[in-house]
Amino acid sequence: MTKRWPDLLVLELLVGVDEKGSLSAAARKVGMAQPNASRAVKELERQFGMPLLRRHPRGATLTPHGTVLAHWARRVLGETSRLLEVAQSLQSERSATLTVGASMTVAEHLMPRWLGALSGARPEVNIHLQVHNSVRVAELVLDGACDVGFIESPTVPPGLHSGTVARDRLVVVVPPSHPWARRRTPVTIAELAATRLVVREPGSG
Repeated sequence: MTKRWPDLLVLELLVGVDEKGSLSAAARKVGMAQPNASRAVKELERQFGMPLLRRHPRGATLTPHGTVLAHWARRVLGETSRLLEVAQSLQSERSATLTVGASMTVAEHLMPRWLGALSGARPEVNIHLQVHNSVRVAELVLDGACDVGFIESPTVPPGLHSGTVARDRLVVVVPPSHPWARRRTPVTIAELAATRLVVREPGSG
């Protein structure tokens, strides 16, 4: 056997066959077309000089040799993942990144000034802005996809720490023919609750 490093993707295929029980399922897991996966495994078999798959009409399973090598492939892939994590950590030390989520109104009217001030004060920070409705922003912060979120919602989901950074004012808009158009007294909450309103999608602030 020639001493040549196997491709990591074919090692993922080998582990995938061990976990999923078929080459087709393993190919789907790694995002590879079935014919390409079959050729990759055959090349690995030639490189190692032993059969790794037992092929049959319903698919393919690992041979005893393939099972042993899948065990070691899993360890190699685990160490490779740790290598990538270390590299990413080292990169983060050189360049800090901040991912900000904001509801649509906040992103349009407030974030340009806020992010401009932050960039001026901390130019070394790479800022990524994600714009969604309030519910989605809260979900992204809970999932760790955003470092901080700005929403316009009367309530905050459990598990999030929150603070008020600004206040806005809601204005009722009606056509000129509406009875409220020439009204001089404030509209009450009860009147608003009894009136049909045009609202945004579920999840908005």
